Amino acid sequence: MAELGIGIGWRPEIAEAVEALPGLDWVEVVAENICADHLPDSLTRLRERGVTVVPHGVSLGLGGADRPDPARLAALGEKAVALGAPLVTEHIAFVRAGGPLTASPLLEAGHLLPVPRTRDALDVLCENVRIAQDALPVPLALENIAALIAWPGEELTEGQFLAELVERTGVRLLIDVANLHTNHVNRGEDPAKALSELPVEAIAYVHVAGGVERDGVWHDTHAHPVPRPVLDVLADLASRVSPPGVLLERDDDFPPAEELAAELEAIRETVIRETVGASAAVPVGTAHQHGALSSAPAPRRAPLLIGAGARVSGGPMPSPVVTTPAPSPAPSPAPDEGARQRVGLAQAALLSALVAGTPAPEGFDSRRLGVQSRALAAKRAGVVSKVAPELPEILGKGFRPAFLAYARTRPMTGGYRRDALDFAEHLLLADRPEDPAARRRLTEWWQDRSGSRPPGRAARLARAARHALVRR
Repeated sequence: MAELGIGIGWRPEIAEAVEALPGLDWVEVVAENICADHLPDSLTRLRERGVTVVPHGVSLGLGGADRPDPARLAALGEKAVALGAPLVTEHIAFVRAGGPLTASPLLEAGHLLPVPRTRDALDVLCENVRIAQDALPVPLALENIAALIAWPGEELTEGQFLAELVERTGVRLLIDVANLHTNHVNRGEDPAKALSELPVEAIAYVHVAGGVERDGVWHDTHAHPVPRPVLDVLADLASRVSPPGVLLERDDDFPPAEELAAELEAIRETVIRETVGASAAVPVGTAHQHGALSSAPAPRRAPLLIGAGARVSGGPMPSPVVTTPAPSPAPSPAPDEGARQRVGLAQAALLSALVAGTPAPEGFDSRRLGVQSRALAAKRAGVVSKVAPELPEILGKGFRPAFLAYARTRPMTGGYRRDALDFAEHLLLADRPEDPAARRRLTEWWQDRSGSRPPGRAARLARAARHALVRR
């Protein structure tokens, strides 16, 4: 497995600060935010310095009922090759539901939603992971996600679910300790128990991030400093295994560069302290399991190159090494279409309740569903304001309340750019905004990007009918 070291999530807003960070070993970039044939200059400079860059996907939806989209897999693979990445990562989550499998409208969540920890869902996930592994040019690692809601009738704990996933597919794990803390606050799940059940030797790297607690609910914002409880979970993990890499995520409300550097140093010190302590505590002959990221005298485990061109701790590209491949996981039967349909129907019912205002499925906490629904709408508003910054400029303070009202009953059926156009069209159909100058600017913006004129009466009626069908 590649020894990555200490890294940070690369974002355009902090690109300059990231390049200047001392002792940076690697960075992670959201795969959907870059093009394989036109990499940002900052990432190119980092690669030229020998800094490893790992693409991190957010839209595959491997936990969904449908098989992975070949086009999305191909795009992710192309970005891994363009970056010379030793691996790619994604999430154990579903991001869309509905469609032909369930004979219902296709809905997009715009966010990562938890997979039910059931045998059906595990069977579907394992087959989807194997499809992805076969299509990708480098190894795959999957991340545990944070959740505001829990599925009723779950059959496995998080640790058991992940352990069986690894056993059946051989996939690596990206363990997010902030998400373990989130699930502790929101769902009463013990991070130590989850870590004790995990196959820690399968960990590819670790995420660390901040959040905030509001009204007894922890929101994994990636916009706040890393709190002590999250560092405590990281310390627990590092006492069990030497993580090949640890990465700080920050996606919003970016602090000054010196604060980012201080957070990275706190992460580094936590890992070194725990791995040194664990090395001193274990018998001779086992200390090598705790040597990574540490200056301790314990011998380091030899890094396993997990892909052609893998780099170790931001160093130069090594020569190809011939290694004996690890035994393949035992094959397991593919799920029948009945399992996919059961998972699909359950996910579609949940997503419809969250984004289209339909009744809550039986067994869910309706209050928590309301919290999750509002969180999804708020995320949509935030992302739309970034992909279409002209909208908050045109609408001013009225943008956010207008968008949240729109999102309550109008689910996202495409990407965020399509969502921005649909929102603008919705306002224009209602003769809004009231200010004529603002309405004229919004009309021009919509026409410029949609390539058509505002719809006439027949088109308005057809669109209203489609929305009514989605809400049923």
